[in-house]
Amino acid sequence: MKEYNLNHMKIINLKNMKNNGRLALFLSVLLLVLSSGNGYAQPSGSRQSTVRVTGTVTSSVDGAELPGVSIVIKGTTTGTVTDLDGKYTIDVPENGTLLFSYLGFETQEIAVNGRRSINATLVESAEALDELVVTALGIRREEKSLGYAVGKIDAEELSKVVHENLLTSMAGKVTGITINSTGGTGSTVSMIIRGATSMSTDNQPLFVVDGVPMTSSVNNVGGFGSGNLVDYGNAISDIDPESIESVSILKGPSAAALYGTRAGNGVVLITTKKADQKGGMKVEVVSNTVFDIPSKFLDVQNRFAFGARSYTDQTFASGIIPPYNISEVAGAGPELNKGYWQIQPFAPLDANGVAIPTELVSHPDNYKNFINSSAITTNNSVAISSVTERVSYRLGVSNMTNRGLVPNSDLNRNNLTLSATSEMLKGFRVSADINYTQNWADNRPSTQERGANPLQWAAWTPPNVDIRKMKDYKLGGNEVLTIGEGWENPYFLAYGINNRFKRNRLIGNISATWEISPQLSLMGRYAMNRSDEVRETKIDPGYSGEPNNGAYGIVTGESTETNVDALLSYKNHWSDFSLSSSVGGNVLYANWSNVSNSSKPGSGLIIPYLYTIQNIENTSLNYSNARYERGINSVYAMGNLGWRDMIYLDLTARNDWSSTLPSNNRSYFYPSSSLSFILNNMFDMGRQVDLLKIRGGAAQVGNDTSPYSLFATYYDAGQWGDAIRLGKPGNLLNPVLLPEKATSYEVGVDLKMYHNRLRFEGTIYRNDNRNQILGVPLAGSTGFSSIKVNAGLLRSNGVELMLGITPIQTKDWTWDLSANFTKDRTYLLELSEGTDFVEFWNEARVKNVAYVKNEELGRDGLIGNLYSRKILRVTDKNSPYYNYPLLPENSEDAEWQAEDDYTKVGNYNPDFIMGFQTTISYKNLSLSMTFDWRSGGQYVSQTWRYLTEGVVSNTWLNQLVIPPDGLGGEPSTALRDWVVANADALIFSDNPRPIGGPTPEFGGFYNDFYTGIGAYDGTFAPGVYGYYDENGNFVLIKENLGNEGTEFRPYVMSYPWDIGEANLFDADYLKLREISLNYRVPRQAAQKLGIEDLNLSLYSRNIMIWSKNPGMGIDPERAYQSSGNGTFKQGVERFNAEPWVVPVGFKVSFSF
Repeated sequence: MKEYNLNHMKIINLKNMKNNGRLALFLSVLLLVLSSGNGYAQPSGSRQSTVRVTGTVTSSVDGAELPGVSIVIKGTTTGTVTDLDGKYTIDVPENGTLLFSYLGFETQEIAVNGRRSINATLVESAEALDELVVTALGIRREEKSLGYAVGKIDAEELSKVVHENLLTSMAGKVTGITINSTGGTGSTVSMIIRGATSMSTDNQPLFVVDGVPMTSSVNNVGGFGSGNLVDYGNAISDIDPESIESVSILKGPSAAALYGTRAGNGVVLITTKKADQKGGMKVEVVSNTVFDIPSKFLDVQNRFAFGARSYTDQTFASGIIPPYNISEVAGAGPELNKGYWQIQPFAPLDANGVAIPTELVSHPDNYKNFINSSAITTNNSVAISSVTERVSYRLGVSNMTNRGLVPNSDLNRNNLTLSATSEMLKGFRVSADINYTQNWADNRPSTQERGANPLQWAAWTPPNVDIRKMKDYKLGGNEVLTIGEGWENPYFLAYGINNRFKRNRLIGNISATWEISPQLSLMGRYAMNRSDEVRETKIDPGYSGEPNNGAYGIVTGESTETNVDALLSYKNHWSDFSLSSSVGGNVLYANWSNVSNSSKPGSGLIIPYLYTIQNIENTSLNYSNARYERGINSVYAMGNLGWRDMIYLDLTARNDWSSTLPSNNRSYFYPSSSLSFILNNMFDMGRQVDLLKIRGGAAQVGNDTSPYSLFATYYDAGQWGDAIRLGKPGNLLNPVLLPEKATSYEVGVDLKMYHNRLRFEGTIYRNDNRNQILGVPLAGSTGFSSIKVNAGLLRSNGVELMLGITPIQTKDWTWDLSANFTKDRTYLLELSEGTDFVEFWNEARVKNVAYVKNEELGRDGLIGNLYSRKILRVTDKNSPYYNYPLLPENSEDAEWQAEDDYTKVGNYNPDFIMGFQTTISYKNLSLSMTFDWRSGGQYVSQTWRYLTEGVVSNTWLNQLVIPPDGLGGEPSTALRDWVVANADALIFSDNPRPIGGPTPEFGGFYNDFYTGIGAYDGTFAPGVYGYYDENGNFVLIKENLGNEGTEFRPYVMSYPWDIGEANLFDADYLKLREISLNYRVPRQAAQKLGIEDLNLSLYSRNIMIWSKNPGMGIDPERAYQSSGNGTFKQGVERFNAEPWVVPVGFKVSFSF
């Protein structure tokens, strides 16, 4: 172990880095610059003779070696820390004294007295279990004194497995949170704390980075051009997870009340790494690379060519199947690999230029051949830190690069972090934290919708066409190689459409703290969060959605939020009482602006390939400019009173004045109170009980409305000839809006036993969110479509449980286990008079609707309920056909039809979610795993709907009902009897499948529908035709059960487009969120390389182990969409078609 003396470290580090090229030169210069002026005279004792002391530091509890123990020569700043084996080496004056300090243990002084070997055994302090946790306003509090639940994750847990986004690293580790992502690296990630409790916001928490507030909306989908929707990622993706020291999640209003109007959805406090160890200068290096290897693709069929009928060569006298018709965009053509011939797309030409038939063969790996073999992400970071008597700092630089699975897709991020503290005068400290990020990409492909989505068209490429033939798509001029009119070339979409962006973000604060006395301190802070972003789209000619020379668009935006805080704090302790109190205020100012210019969808450019605003006709130019300002002034106070370390009372109060609310209603008060009892200090429970606490609390927080929600503002209505038009919103705004107000109640119990080897936390809570800001419909005669009003009461009830045990803890072995459980339900209890429901979205014949709870009407009031129209059935209970599907007369489709009324068919929220973590360590080797289990809930898949409607889905093909041998091909009484005998599955099911298929092997029935040419590719929907007489009795016209008179239709028409339940899937899954194998290289081996703390890791993440509905290869976690209006659609998936992957990552970290 090297001795960390500042004056020596400059030379030592430079020597170690001498042969490391440019990095060494850069770091050397940086070290000299940063350390200049920090030198100091050697203490007088340094002239005395010294001895080299070695030893080992262990714990008195179990004899385990303690890594990271700080060892300092008393009266100096010279010191070292123990290595991973608890060993140390230090040069000390022979009459010096060593100070041993370690978190959770009593500081120990040992006189050297000329000895060369000193082993220390540290005794656990009385406060060992009094863990500190970061709470509101960044105040560190003893966890035992809190009357509410706070989730917490430290740097070690965050860095076991590398994630590009901080939020994805939390999945499965903390109770009460739900994480969803729209896609891979760089995609928007949603975090919901204790359920969605607001119907007018996206329910994202407030993020606070080193005291700087930051919003991270999920409304990040942009892009220009028809059907070109691009996910640019949200603000939280700008934070480098490697720079984070800890995360505290303030889940309930009791914890978050001090953030007032902005805390309605919870608060996430992020603390970045600081220079927190004495002993001189330290350099930390981390490098990792991860390969995302596809493991499961969209389940598209590769057995049939594209077409409408599954003909064979026996159907036609020539033995050649007629040429493919490009308008038949469906996977119901001739069977492949059967020796059939047809004129196909990209057919060769004879000498006369006539297309030549070729054999129909399958290319089953089209989708796999289109995407890259793996996505590759690398993260590299270097950090330098130093601590002296007066100044401490940590400077970090990191870089992330990603090459995606979609060809020509990328993402890059650079981060620069600086944390510095200087004690300028005794008792007066100045601190600064800076986090600068630059995110950019040369191309972010459209993966959110149909249209310009290359993955959609890779899936739609006919299996009889080798997709690789489409790679060289440039035909000259503005022509692009495609299968035909209306088709897109996936390679063109990947390379010919470029969506680039660059986003700069600066998050920083500077604060000064004056310790007026040991009990009284004053803090002042200025914080800023500033970002600017440019998004630009260039669409080459060749995209059918932009047929006029392509398209171009560019948007620039910038936002700034400043916060000025002042906080006066008082702490004192008397014989029986302890008091910690603060009073302060905050002034927030925020502004945002945006300028957008683009060609209108479909209007195009004047000259192809020239991407400027001037190249757009003035009548084809879409332009807009918007800006807003907002301010919130706040005062707040808090107090924590303790009695004999047994009872703690916590009180907070905050008052906000928001500029976005009416002047008469903009002042709002948010109080909180909590009480905790430390029962093990009140009663003698023996030494086995470390902590037994019961707690409870109540609080209020809020959500104000967005700027300019009180009075109408004009918007650009487009140009009419030479006239520029402005428009007013169709929604009537309300100048007397109130903020949403959430009132929370929670009780809980915390238990720690056997020196923290048994841990339990349990919380039961209820949140009431009133004054929901909703748009209520208005009569057309008013001239407006709706008005914003305060209406509604949402109530959330939930339970959170955490259990942790350490069954093995010896000198060499440690095994930790923990499990967490979350169950949450949110109910709509009230709405405005005359309104009894709110509709959030309508997709794939399924609606997400919240009805006010009404037991008499059978409405449970649950948020997340999904409604659809069930199959229309015979309702005459006296009829032998009661409950049979009633098929539509004179319909070409002859498929099931839907009822008029909507019925509840599911709910997108899970019944519960569980996380499970295990870490087993043997000496320097550790294996860690995190599992995430979601049970219950449903989601709607538009990917399934579109692929299945075109019978491109292999899953649909496999779910067809094949009649028994001898019953396919023709109608018969025997077939009818078999259908009736299996009525539960074939007739009465809410989500039935048609009988028959595309070939005789599937039991296909002979029909000549649509073309007049017969083939055995028919199916039928079991049911009956009929009507009701004047008395309501059902009158049968004919059966459609497989007997004579049954309406057979080609397989291409088999999907029931009108039945929403056909697109509904269970969302249950079990994921291996993280698995990592870490090896700490022994100290002696690492030192031979001139480094310390060398760690090697092999890891993987986010592996789907089990899904209840795995068929199509769609991840239920991605059933989530930004809706483009500040909210998002939960429970619906729309062409998030990236394959499931198995990541393999490697990580190396060391310091010197």
